[in-house]
Amino acid sequence: MNKLLLKLAITAAVGSLLPSNPMVAQVSPTTSKTARVRITQGPELELAREHLTIIRWTTNNPGGSPEHYGIAYYGTDPKNLNQTAKSPIRLNPDHPSTVFRVRIDDLKPGTTYYYTVGSMESNGMDDGTKSTVKQFTTPGEP
Repeated sequence: MNKLLLKLAITAAVGSLLPSNPMVAQVSPTTSKTARVRITQGPELELAREHLTIIRWTTNNPGGSPEHYGIAYYGTDPKNLNQTAKSPIRLNPDHPSTVFRVRIDDLKPGTTYYYTVGSMESNGMDDGTKSTVKQFTTPGEP
């Protein structure tokens, strides 16, 4: 097959995979807010390294706006959790629960950190749940 015919065949094949009418992404509707959001599993460490950790927990589906944030409040003093990390998540209104994962970066090796977790809507409205204070120690030498 010559190069021109091969190019036409590839163009036709690829062209048939692309939609001729571009579609707009669907926006998830706001759902009714859950009366009481509660943590049903965790929080627990999913990953712990010298300079970062990932914390995971599950709640019943908070409802409300489709975009939420998982938030971890942390620090080296359990009475002063003055640092925060947050990660966005898009809620699936058809699921009864939501798994949140938050990555905390720039940690010091061999250091004990204390943390608590919660969640909020994209507009900053708190979901009204917070875990008890937990702790972890990063691997490595301080």
